[in-house]
Amino acid sequence: MANITFMQKMARGSIYAVLSLIALLTLFPFLYVVVISITSEAEVVRRGLVIIPEAVTFSAYKSVLGSGSGILPAYQITLFRTIVGTALNLLFTVVGAYVLSKRALPGRSGLLLFVIFTMLFSGGLIPTYMVVRTLELTNTIWALIIPGLISVFNLVVVKAFFEQLPVELEESAKVDGAGELRVLFGIILPLSLPSIATIGLFYAVGHWNSYFDAVIYINKSSLMPLQVILRNILLSSQNQQNVEQVNDATVSSLAIQMASVIVSTVPILCVYPLIQGHFAKGVMIGAVKG
Repeated sequence: MANITFMQKMARGSIYAVLSLIALLTLFPFLYVVVISITSEAEVVRRGLVIIPEAVTFSAYKSVLGSGSGILPAYQITLFRTIVGTALNLLFTVVGAYVLSKRALPGRSGLLLFVIFTMLFSGGLIPTYMVVRTLELTNTIWALIIPGLISVFNLVVVKAFFEQLPVELEESAKVDGAGELRVLFGIILPLSLPSIATIGLFYAVGHWNSYFDAVIYINKSSLMPLQVILRNILLSSQNQQNVEQVNDATVSSLAIQMASVIVSTVPILCVYPLIQGHFAKGVMIGAVKG
């Protein structure tokens, strides 16, 4: 019995060691980006692979976050888009999923077919742009929110979760005089927090990382989101790379690129711990149950 216990401890220790090694390998690229962003160009050229910098400098962050870079206004646009866009995404997705989850809904099969058809086939870039322009949404913040208001995949996932809830809950609430909105927001949503949190995270990350729609619909520099500004900074630093090396500039183009990655990545990473408790349950929505 003692030998079995010892072998179990050895096996568990080996598993922990392997998982810890994998975790370190996963974190190393991100840590390397952080290190390069606070290391001078001369040290990077001299040492090659830098793990711990000899001298820490924040010149790259000053360059990226400077008043001339346009980062701070872009942050406001991106925060507005992420917060308001995610809230509207969840509202319309939840309401649509709740309606489509009703098996007694007249024409439900046709509506589901119509919705799923849009997931498989889209009108294309030019027709979508023409619709946005006809609605006079170009050069407005709403051009970044309204065209992608509902993700059909997320709607189908939430609908599947609603269908798993006991019908007796709704029936008992309606017997007590509750209407459809009261049932949805008072009973269904509190029971669906894992799915709502997961879908909300997907929407928020999508808004935060998106830049292509802004390039298409927005021409005003004051309405450009964060990702577009960072893209311009990266392109500018790449074009000026040779000049910086000749002039021996204190801020290298590589450090600027790495600082831009950190600036755009860290804020959205802070969202994950807030919904970690719901995320583990939400990702299992739709899984095959034995």
